Amino acid sequence: MRWLFWSAAFLIAYTYAGYAGWLWLRARLSPWPVLRSLQEPYVSIVMIVRNEEQRLESKMRNLLGLDYPPGRCQIVVVSDGSTDHTNTILRQYAGDPRVQVLMNQLSRGKASGLNDAISLAAGEVVVLTDARQKIEPGAIRLLMENFVDPEVGCVSGALMLGDPESGEAGKGMGLYWRIEKKIRELESESGSVVGATGALYAVRRELLSDVPEGTILDDVYIPMQVARQGKRVSFDDRARAWDSPDLGGGLEFARKVRTLSGNYQLLQLAPWILSGRNPLLARFVSHKLLRLAVPFALAAILVASLWLKAPLYRVALVLQLAFYGLGLVALARLPKAGMIGRAADAAGTFMLLNTAAVVAFANFVAGRKAAWSR
Repeated sequence: MRWLFWSAAFLIAYTYAGYAGWLWLRARLSPWPVLRSLQEPYVSIVMIVRNEEQRLESKMRNLLGLDYPPGRCQIVVVSDGSTDHTNTILRQYAGDPRVQVLMNQLSRGKASGLNDAISLAAGEVVVLTDARQKIEPGAIRLLMENFVDPEVGCVSGALMLGDPESGEAGKGMGLYWRIEKKIRELESESGSVVGATGALYAVRRELLSDVPEGTILDDVYIPMQVARQGKRVSFDDRARAWDSPDLGGGLEFARKVRTLSGNYQLLQLAPWILSGRNPLLARFVSHKLLRLAVPFALAAILVASLWLKAPLYRVALVLQLAFYGLGLVALARLPKAGMIGRAADAAGTFMLLNTAAVVAFANFVAGRKAAWSR
């Protein structure tokens, strides 16, 4: 049981601290900065929407108000079988020379919509975004600066969870996402990022190919294809899009299950990702796959702590139970404040993420598919 305890502890420690430490060391010993300079290539901004009547008007105003020359920007919006007033709203913008609208009568999924949108994209660079998030005015200009570097094929912007007026959230999912962005920053400083921020990322048009139908994580599949072609995937935290830090417990959990299920799906859609043909193999395993194994490692540590009688393992057991107790306090939304409140939020988020990983694994084993929804 000792080997089980320590093996599981090592896996968890490497996943959440060791990998970041290795990236930090790599970035300091062998930095790989991205060349940046002002430029204004012709850009196509593509967005796939389905039943987004509540957000679409605001998002279209956001896109049309971006600080980028109107004559150098095309906006392509594909409606994926929308049944609400989404198409009515899009018709109001169809007369704008900057906007190109495609309304598919049947819902075929986001991946098929992306393929349609990319086929209409005339820009040298394609920017991908979603309907929910608000892009800062200068974000597109900042993304384009990275493409001065001929080695860069894809650039990810930064997703900010919070409000532009009050700043980014510092607890719960907001805290988790700030840590995640730091890891992406270190990946970029030492080479390439594993995946991009779906709310805002850009790709050279010539590097784009069709996305397999039903793909959940286009923001991982596309960047990995870029890396496979020998180009870098960088992260620019100056180019930002804003989103709510809390979509509600049920929606947040469902979103995480879908995202983690997408990692399993990638292994089926692109088995080369786990081969030597993937230049980011070690990073993909460390950043994506090991997180899927963490909940099973946590269970192993708990079982081993119950079995082993030495004082060290008794202390470990008490700490685990206290941590999970704090997490339950947060998930039950019981009143909490101060340092204990912050610890409870962190524990609750940790438990939510790992429970979602278990559900994603169960879906994978059972063959249940996670569908794209708005």
